Amino acid sequence: MFAPRFRLALARVRSRRARRWSLAVALVALLIVVLECGVCNMAHWRSLAASTDSASYANVLGPGVHETRQGLLEVTDPAHAYVEVDADGSSPYIYVEPVSSAKLSGALAGPHASDVASTVYVRVQSGDGSAPSVSLTPYAPRSLYVKAAAHGASPHGALRVWIEEPVGAMVPIAHVRANVHVPFSWSWAQVGIMAAVALLVALLRPSSRWWAIPLNTTSLRQRLVFALVMTALGVAVLVQAAAIASTHTAPLTFHRAGEYTYDFDQYGHVADALLHGRTWLDLPVPDALAQAGNPYSVATRNALNSAGVSPLYWDYAFYHGHWYSYFGVVPAVSFFLPYQLATSWFVPGGLMLPSACAELLAMFVFTLFACLLVVRLVKRCVPRTPLAGVCLLCVMFLIGANSVYLWYRLNFYSVPFATALMFTMAGLWLWLGADQAVMRRGRCALPGVPALSLPHLAGGACCIALTFGCRPTFALTALLAFALFWRQIRACGRVIASRDRTHYGAVARAVAAMILPAAFVVGPVCLYNAARFGSPFDFGNAYQLTVTDMTSFHTPLANIAPIMGYYFALPLRFQPQFPWLAISPTPLSQWAFTEPCVCGLFILAPAALATFALPAVRRGIRRAHCTGMLASALVLGVLLAAFDSYVGGFAWRYMADFGWLFMLAAVPVLAYWMRVWKPARVLITLVAWWMVVLAALSCFVVGRDDSLINNMPGLFHTVQAWFTLL
Repeated sequence: MFAPRFRLALARVRSRRARRWSLAVALVALLIVVLECGVCNMAHWRSLAASTDSASYANVLGPGVHETRQGLLEVTDPAHAYVEVDADGSSPYIYVEPVSSAKLSGALAGPHASDVASTVYVRVQSGDGSAPSVSLTPYAPRSLYVKAAAHGASPHGALRVWIEEPVGAMVPIAHVRANVHVPFSWSWAQVGIMAAVALLVALLRPSSRWWAIPLNTTSLRQRLVFALVMTALGVAVLVQAAAIASTHTAPLTFHRAGEYTYDFDQYGHVADALLHGRTWLDLPVPDALAQAGNPYSVATRNALNSAGVSPLYWDYAFYHGHWYSYFGVVPAVSFFLPYQLATSWFVPGGLMLPSACAELLAMFVFTLFACLLVVRLVKRCVPRTPLAGVCLLCVMFLIGANSVYLWYRLNFYSVPFATALMFTMAGLWLWLGADQAVMRRGRCALPGVPALSLPHLAGGACCIALTFGCRPTFALTALLAFALFWRQIRACGRVIASRDRTHYGAVARAVAAMILPAAFVVGPVCLYNAARFGSPFDFGNAYQLTVTDMTSFHTPLANIAPIMGYYFALPLRFQPQFPWLAISPTPLSQWAFTEPCVCGLFILAPAALATFALPAVRRGIRRAHCTGMLASALVLGVLLAAFDSYVGGFAWRYMADFGWLFMLAAVPVLAYWMRVWKPARVLITLVAWWMVVLAALSCFVVGRDDSLINNMPGLFHTVQAWFTLL
């Protein structure tokens, strides 16, 4: 009698739960529809009374702008570059009508294609004042509707639309129309984002079942979900990489008369040189450069440029009459050389792999092993951490490691960081599992300590050593092995001190597993460097042709402290327009290299601050015997930040050198707090949302390197229009 009643009660509970979930899903769906149809289409409802008067089609051009033969507007005097149109006050919006696609294509194919503006800045002025300056593009139709007043009022009379572009700019504007009715728009992208946010909020809410499910790496269901997520990401990366490789078959070389030559196929040239048995790159060397007394002098190079000497390759190393790449050789061997060999079956000599493809592949592998590393670290240090918390830790670790910047900026400058991170995560993941691997063979047993897996030791050592040929600073990760395997190192010392020959073989195997793979990798890289520059540890950094003479430049010591301050705590700078963030200034007392950046590490990833609480929670994770490694990671992170400040200056991408180290030490602290103190889950969830939103907005910041507004104006202005028309 009891079993049927229990099953009936359980069925009733499940039925009530299903009804509640169905009701919640329906309410969320209704809310999304209301937001999309109402709030997101506010411009449509505000302009319902628009007269759409065709008289507003007639424009008066200011004396600083004239129409070209292709139908575009050319700016001749920015002080008088405007278009005037009459408004009857029936609509608070204007429509900037672009030229036809045929005319735009013709202009882009003409001799003045570089002067055609893909993004146009305009400012609307009426009798009541001026609206803020906004940008628009013909590649985003919604961005062509512009507010005609600062507060959405309906101006009456003559409207003057100022074109805020420099002299010579070709603006793809045909007409400006007032009294317009903004059409209704349904954006599946907006709906998808709102649905994704609602789903994440539901899954991460304090009462979610995800917080009641502990991490269980033996669970088939949890493994399957992880595999599905990574498979989806991997397929997306492969599709994107294939699309880039199929469309970017021409060399990425750019040159203007009197300027440097920019060639973004550095790794491709290195792979080609290796394929043909050369250490130098097969690039032309001007006689004037080869005969220059000091080719590294900025004054000498400027004189050569002014004299029309070409090519002078920017950011290439020039040494003894040949061009070289000062970037590590391992990415060229890992990605570019195999691709050129494979394509040589179809194209004589093979093709060069675009750097973006290599970085995408490296970033995918990095993401995979970074998440595996976080899972293994949590399992080892804070077992039974809630599954929702582990997911948050993976996301925060990826953001704190500066991966969003690397996913965003797909060029050869990011390749060494992406590949180094890839090998580092794989190496640490192997090392962390070395004393937990279940193996019958290939184990090294020492008295009094857990046995170690020799394949894990050797594989980890090989991966960490490979970073020496990617970005050498990552090779210092090998120092973490002393803290991670300190018990085994002491056991080896006791064996040697006691002259216990029965365990000499185990000691020899452990040492060989760590040293031989590293030597097998580092040795060829050192020989390669010696063949090029005469020293095994000289990568050629000092011989690069860049902003200054690197053979004599050293960062002033007075700049070290400010640069480190910028790396960690550069504050946010807000603005009233989308994306509401701007580049923060980084003034220095003396010149040093600086790259535009939005904020420092602890602003972008406040979760990294938890690393400083490691001493307070060390007892909670002491049994894992990895607190020494975590403390060492913190120290190494600070040292690398100081090293980058002195050697490289301030660059957004350099945060990838040390950001992951702070997050590595912070992960167990955050996991411990989430396990023992439930209110911390809400706080950490909010911090994770802060990091996600800030990282997403940083991709749209104007003025950063490879700005989205310049490289993908259609995407930028499509997203911008979601907010500017509210």
